[in-house]
Amino acid sequence: MAQALSNREGQRIPDVSFRLRRNGEWATVTSDEIFAGRNVVVFSLPGAFTPTCSSTHLPRYNELAPVFKAQGIDAVVCVSVNDPFVMEEWAKDQEAANVFLLPDGNGEFTEKMGMLVDKSDLNFGKRSWRYSMLVRDKVIEKMFIEPQEPGDPFKVSDADTMLAYVNPRAKKPDQVAILTREGCSFCAKAKAQLADAGIEYAEVPLPHTIRTKALGAIARAQTVPQVFVNGELIGGSAELESWLRGRTKPATAAKAHDGDPSGGVAAERARAHA
Repeated sequence: MAQALSNREGQRIPDVSFRLRRNGEWATVTSDEIFAGRNVVVFSLPGAFTPTCSSTHLPRYNELAPVFKAQGIDAVVCVSVNDPFVMEEWAKDQEAANVFLLPDGNGEFTEKMGMLVDKSDLNFGKRSWRYSMLVRDKVIEKMFIEPQEPGDPFKVSDADTMLAYVNPRAKKPDQVAILTREGCSFCAKAKAQLADAGIEYAEVPLPHTIRTKALGAIARAQTVPQVFVNGELIGGSAELESWLRGRTKPATAAKAHDGDPSGGVAAERARAHA
């Protein structure tokens, strides 16, 4: 990397007009329209459809966007030196409805930010260095710039780091997954319980050819459903019902469990496997 990447905290955002595709039509937006009088979280990355950008960087910002909004952030914006058609298709592919994907096709914004780097070794040409920033009324309050190391470091520009800066006590959504099988009435009940509680979840249907081994290896169980929250095994539909009741306890009760939103999942789990 030839140039040094400078921190621009305290400076104003560059004035640029962006050409983009919106609902299949051409549109133009300006820096003023995006940033003036607003609190905006921006993250910039090397390219749409690339591995880290697609698997981690964009999805996590999309997941946490409602949390940012609850902290007074008006918009979460993803900038990349890609053409408008590519960014439009990437938004559809990623189902990233909570993030505004902004194509900096000519690299003008990125260059004025001092973040345009040469990635010709990857046949990318000029692209953005990976970074994030908090912008309040066109003034950059905070920047997290990835270290100038070979490759594509991804250590500080992630959504969780930015959220910790905006509000370290912000409550993140629980990450919930449920192991199921086709035709399972208990699985249907567990999914209905989660839906009624307004909790988004990832369903992992297990085909019969691998179900026994998968359940034993992942959950030390033989039956479905098996529900996991933030990496912890909750159990089946009965244990899930108990966990959901714990979530609705008063704040004083939750505090007794050191902030554990499950309200004592470990005890329920111990009883379930006793």
